[in-house]
Amino acid sequence: MAVTTAAGRLGVSPFDESAWVELRPHWNQDDITAVIRAAYRQVFGNQYIMASERLTSAESLLRQGEISVRDFVRALALSDLYREKFFLSGPQNRFIELNFKHLLGRAPYSQDEIQAHGAIYHGQGYEAEINSYIDSAEYSDSFGDSVVPFHRGHLTQREQKVVGFPRFFQLYRGYATSDRCQKSGMRARLVQEIARNSASPVSNASTGAAIVGTSGGDREKFYRVRVMQAAAPGRLPQVRRSNTEYLVSYEQLSQKLQQVNRAGGRVTSITPA
Repeated sequence: MAVTTAAGRLGVSPFDESAWVELRPHWNQDDITAVIRAAYRQVFGNQYIMASERLTSAESLLRQGEISVRDFVRALALSDLYREKFFLSGPQNRFIELNFKHLLGRAPYSQDEIQAHGAIYHGQGYEAEINSYIDSAEYSDSFGDSVVPFHRGHLTQREQKVVGFPRFFQLYRGYATSDRCQKSGMRARLVQEIARNSASPVSNASTGAAIVGTSGGDREKFYRVRVMQAAAPGRLPQVRRSNTEYLVSYEQLSQKLQQVNRAGGRVTSITPA
């Protein structure tokens, strides 16, 4: 499911195509600085990191071209700092929720995913649990070696389950908040929903009220679907392409979204025509 006008009020607008941070060939030090800043913000859930806490050795290796962006993300997630902020300070199911958000940019889809990652931790340890996200095919397909992970749970993409859209907003509560400074603290957000295989309505971060327009559409209206074409195969430098618009009835909306997904496109907006 794509970002709707109503969902945009939850503060996802900073995470559009312009927010994609990639270390391209022939980079300079300003590019490296932008990557480092974006990686800290994403991996640490917008938590402020003091200068004394930064992983200066990993930063230096990245600046020298000795490691990839993926390796830098791995170093952050395997650090004692990440362990302290997100593993030791809360329950295991919250830790797994945040690993999905920080490292894959989405919410978990099912109890099977939660159990699988719990089994990895209990059977192989903390390092294996972190690596299971970063070494996954999903990570490679979504970010490769040169793109900083980003929030994509609100975007239409291949193999995404619709339930991931409202669940993403249970984890993401606005661009200015951090994952350690929310009113519910470090309590897990999705335990009941995942156990019941259900999803809550998308709600306003400040009032808690469900947002009108995120639970359905008007069957008598047409919708304008704006689509960005898929990037070329492989991790070549990304080239911005022109958007395509489709005028679609409500009854055909789901079919069109599935068609866009299969073609590898990205829906950037859905608005009433």
